[in-house]
Amino acid sequence: MNCRYCNNPLEVYYADMFDNRYGYPGTYTMWKCKNCDHLSLEANFTPEMIGELYSNYYPRKHLNLDDWKPYKEVSGFMAWFKGERSAAHHWVPKNVRILDIGCGFGETLGYHENRGCEVFGVEADDNIKRVADKYSFNAEVGLFDPEHYQPDYFDYVTMAQVIEHVTDPVVSMKGIAKILKPGGVAILTTPNAKGWGVKVFGKKWAHWHIPYHLHLFSKKSMKKYAAEAGLVLEKAITLTNSEWLHYQWLHIAVYPKRGEVSVFWTLNAERTTSQKIKMKILAGIHRLKVNYVITRFFDAFNAGDNSVYFLKKPL
Repeated sequence: MNCRYCNNPLEVYYADMFDNRYGYPGTYTMWKCKNCDHLSLEANFTPEMIGELYSNYYPRKHLNLDDWKPYKEVSGFMAWFKGERSAAHHWVPKNVRILDIGCGFGETLGYHENRGCEVFGVEADDNIKRVADKYSFNAEVGLFDPEHYQPDYFDYVTMAQVIEHVTDPVVSMKGIAKILKPGGVAILTTPNAKGWGVKVFGKKWAHWHIPYHLHLFSKKSMKKYAAEAGLVLEKAITLTNSEWLHYQWLHIAVYPKRGEVSVFWTLNAERTTSQKIKMKILAGIHRLKVNYVITRFFDAFNAGDNSVYFLKKPL
């Protein structure tokens, strides 16, 4: 079995992986390319299956529309200490035309609109329609299709924790290159499987997120695939929200059996007394800012759990 992109041999990285958040059925194998270090999940999802996966298993269906608020701008020491600029939308300037691929529950759409941007969104989870209808956002339900947009149209395209979900990253990047203006920039954030978290937590690393994450990139594989799509990797950093490490400890503390939902990741799930105590202790530790210090330390050495990639379309 060879890498679909560089045609080098693949080796099993982890076998018997399962959905340890929302209980989607099945077991899966993660493969590693011996050449480019790219990790890919052995899973064949149709667009219909992907729609079901996100609409029926992801927790947004439980979100209350009355609680919806757009994201806010962040700055200063605490924003740095918390790692809040790890999100792709915080790197987009004001007054530009932007497409957010995988816009979730639409918080980024409100954020960009409030900053004078002409903003578009696309999201596989049809729960975005509730937000778009209420706030008149230009958001499309479904998978990203570049044919739905004008070529050379956008100043920025963002994919925040999305590129790892697509079935064919190179096809998606080619679509992005088509709709970006010359000199336009795509900002991609995605979990970093080359960071410290994988080395410490192994199969229980929270960001494997099986089977939702189909691809996990190394800097080498991102550079290679971007080039194949006609984009240039201009910059790559790790910048991780400090909440991620808190989530990691909680993920392990209430780790479910295969086929079960996690009481941490699932909204309104019933918790045992033991689980409540564990989660309360971890919340207390998090308030001491220990996770903040650890996260900033590893990001300083470019070994954090979250990568931010800046891909530019040549002039």
